[in-house]
Amino acid sequence: MPSQARVVWDSSFTRYDFGPTHPMAPVRLDLTARLCDALGVFDAPGVEVVGADVAPDALLETVHDADYVAAVRAASTDPTTADEAHGLGTEDDPAFRGMHDASARVVSGTVDSARAVWEGSAEHAVNFTGGLHHAMPGAASGFCVYNDIAVGIQWLLDHGAERVAYVDVDVHHGDGVERIFWDDPRVLTISVHESGRALFPGTGWPSDIGGKGAEGSAVNVSLPPGLTDAGWLRAIHAVVPAVVRSFKPDVLVTQHGCDTHAEDPLAHFAVTVDAQRAAADAFHRLAHDVCDGRWVALGGGGYEVVDVVPRTWTHLTAIAAHAPIKTSVEVPQHWRDHVERVFGRPGPRRMGDLTAEDGPLWWRSWEMGYDPASEVDRAVMATRSAVFPHHGLDIHFD
Repeated sequence: MPSQARVVWDSSFTRYDFGPTHPMAPVRLDLTARLCDALGVFDAPGVEVVGADVAPDALLETVHDADYVAAVRAASTDPTTADEAHGLGTEDDPAFRGMHDASARVVSGTVDSARAVWEGSAEHAVNFTGGLHHAMPGAASGFCVYNDIAVGIQWLLDHGAERVAYVDVDVHHGDGVERIFWDDPRVLTISVHESGRALFPGTGWPSDIGGKGAEGSAVNVSLPPGLTDAGWLRAIHAVVPAVVRSFKPDVLVTQHGCDTHAEDPLAHFAVTVDAQRAAADAFHRLAHDVCDGRWVALGGGGYEVVDVVPRTWTHLTAIAAHAPIKTSVEVPQHWRDHVERVFGRPGPRRMGDLTAEDGPLWWRSWEMGYDPASEVDRAVMATRSAVFPHHGLDIHFD
């Protein structure tokens, strides 16, 4: 009998470690796993928690250049050989011993997740250690050494999937995945992100719609800084469901970078954990609606490592397990005690940010009308106008 949710985790994933001052602290993964465990998510019926081996070079090279893989291997043994031409040894992607194995293990976790969903041994799969969407075929970029997402999608294509939809709600544009599949009409890439005018990597415009013969396969929703829950969720719901349903994918792959949060130090949105949970729930429902539940959910960015990342990705994992956690649930005290011991400060008390005084989470659906005075609506309309005609969709009402 297939498992309900296959979750990738063991402590070896914390070896993906750029050093003590780097924003991408591996403790965020450890705290996520501890919170999942504390809330019983890992013990929920039908949940299987598994590790992963190091991906072989042949698998990496389905997406990455052989000379790049060789450069990562060399820098993993001797970081002084790191080649900035390959994006290694930079401030964003400093070389570290064991870098190849740590990065290739993340890839294997995502490919194994894709395999489990495609072959039917699991309905859903979660790899919150993955989601490294910036890595290019020949270079590291934006804290990402190997692009586990692209390798996972390529594995699906190579093993019979005819169409794969990828949705990325990290605050940063999912440029690596988009670039790799730019000319491939079998892959729909949707990125909902902060405008490149304000944020790395400076790409992802509404007019970027895919290469020749693949027009409409790249979808970019480029949103203004300062966005809160209502605008973010409005943008997601105004674009993602209609395009994914029109595309009719065999598998839905989603990236859940939680650096959209108000407390994230590297970006400029003001989204809550509650809204991030709502997005994960919407994608889960979409997977059931369009591809018989075949859903691979991945992590990504997120640099508020105590108050945000663990809660958001625990919600994601619980949703995939069909054991969702209410945002009003208290965070277990023993998890908070662990945070106090490690960080010298208390962790969050509840699984959500919003209180009764804030009122319920709410956003205005697109069907309620387009407001040309709204910066969010103008951004959404730019995307719909650029992409929807390629999918036979009405830019106003679909």
